[in-house]
Amino acid sequence: MRLNDTIAAISTPPGRGGIGILRISGRDARAVSERILHLPQEHGWKAWTAALAELPDSEGRAVDHVIATFFPAPRSYTAEDVVEISCHGSPAVLRYALERACQAGARLAEPGEFTLRAYLNGRVDLPQAEAVRDLIEATTLYQARIAAQQAEGSVSRRLRPVKDQFIELIALLEAGIDFAEDDIDVAPAAEILRRIEPVHAAISALIASFAYGKLVHDGFTLAIVGRPNAGKSSLFNRLLEQDRAIVTEIPGTTRDLVSETAAIEGIPVRFVDTAGIRPSQDLVETLGIERSYQAMADADLTLVVVDISAVLAPQDLELIQRALRQGKVLVIGNKCDLPRAVEFEEIENALRVSALTGEGIGELRAAIVEALAPRGRLEQEGGFITSLRHEQLLRESREALQQARQAVGLGIPHEMLLLDLYAALRPIDAITGATTADDILNRIFATFCIGK
Repeated sequence: MRLNDTIAAISTPPGRGGIGILRISGRDARAVSERILHLPQEHGWKAWTAALAELPDSEGRAVDHVIATFFPAPRSYTAEDVVEISCHGSPAVLRYALERACQAGARLAEPGEFTLRAYLNGRVDLPQAEAVRDLIEATTLYQARIAAQQAEGSVSRRLRPVKDQFIELIALLEAGIDFAEDDIDVAPAAEILRRIEPVHAAISALIASFAYGKLVHDGFTLAIVGRPNAGKSSLFNRLLEQDRAIVTEIPGTTRDLVSETAAIEGIPVRFVDTAGIRPSQDLVETLGIERSYQAMADADLTLVVVDISAVLAPQDLELIQRALRQGKVLVIGNKCDLPRAVEFEEIENALRVSALTGEGIGELRAAIVEALAPRGRLEQEGGFITSLRHEQLLRESREALQQARQAVGLGIPHEMLLLDLYAALRPIDAITGATTADDILNRIFATFCIGK
C-alpha cells in the first residue's frame, strides 16, 4: 500500500439509505474535497465542524447537497486529515462522488486501509484494530459490547503488566551479566522463578479465557436429538422463543433437519432440530435419522431429550452413550410437569425441564454455555481473548516460559536463559503489534470491509 497517498472510499453499506458517507483521508483530504465540492465562500475548514456544500456535475449543475465535516490530524480516526462527506444515500450519487474524488487526486482505499493507518499512526494498537473488525461483524449486542471493550483496549490493558514484568526480569538478568564487575548481584534461581510465576499464571489465565471467548466470537452449533415424541421440537421452539418447528402428537413429525440461529446469553447459536430416532422401514424417515446422527457428529454440543414421564427405553440409553462417544452432551429430561416415571437424577449431566411450561429452561440455557466453556464469563477479571491469533501466540509465549523455568532448575547460564525469555516476549509483542511482520498485518487488515 502507498501510505502517503490520500485515500477515499464509501464507508456506508451498499444499497439505498437516508445517508451515505464518503470518507477521504490523507494530507490532501481538504484539497480533494475542495476540487469536488462547492463550499460556502466563508468556509475555512474549522476543526470538527460540519458545513453545507454542493456536489456539482462536470458542468457545474448540482447533483446533491451534502454535509462536509473536517477532522484534522492527529485527532481523527486515522490520525491524518479526514473529511467525511454525507450525501443522500443513493448508490448513483455516492459512486459519482467517489469517482470525482479519485479524479481529484485521491485513490480508492484498500480493505481496512483506514484502520491500518490508524494503527500505523499510533491511534490504536493491533488488538484494538482487530476489535474494530469484530464490532462491525457482531451479530448480537453482547458480541458488540465485548468488541467495544476490546476496541477501548481491554486486551492491551491485560497484557501491559505481563510485558512490564517480562522487561523487569530481562533487565535484571542483563544487568547481572553486563555489570558483574560492578558488584551488581546476579539474581538467584529462587528469585527468577518467583518473577516468572505471576507472568506464567497471567498468560495461562488468558489462554483459558479463550474457551469462552471463542464461543462469543464464533458462536456454536447445538443439535437436539431423541426418540419420537420426547419433545425435541417443543424444546427447540422454547429455546428459540418462536414456533419454528411443527409439533404434533404423531410420532415422526420431524423427518429432516430444521435449523435456526438465535442467541443464548448473547452468544450466537445455530439450533438444529432432528428427526426422531427409532427403528424404521420408511425410506424418508430412515434418511432423516441418518441426518440426525450426522448432526450429532457435527455439533459442538448435543442435547439428548428423553421423556421422563415414561419409562426409559433401551434406545434412549443407546442414544445417550452414542452422543457421549461423539462429543459434549447434556441429557434433558423433558415433561417434568407430568408425573415422573424415571429416577432421572441417576443420569450424569442431566437436567429436568418442561418445554410446555418453560420450567428449567433458564437453567438449561446457563448449562449449555457452561458445558462448552467451564468457569463461564471472565468479564469480571478485566476481559477475555476472542482471537485465535492471540491464543496461539500466548501458547507460544507460555511454552517458552516453561522452557525458561526448566533452564533455571537445571542451572543453565543466564545468557542462555535470556534466549528463552526473549522468545516468550516476542509473541506478546506480536499481539500488540510491536514486532508484527508486514505479511501478518496485510492478512489481518485484508479481512476488513472497504471504507473501514
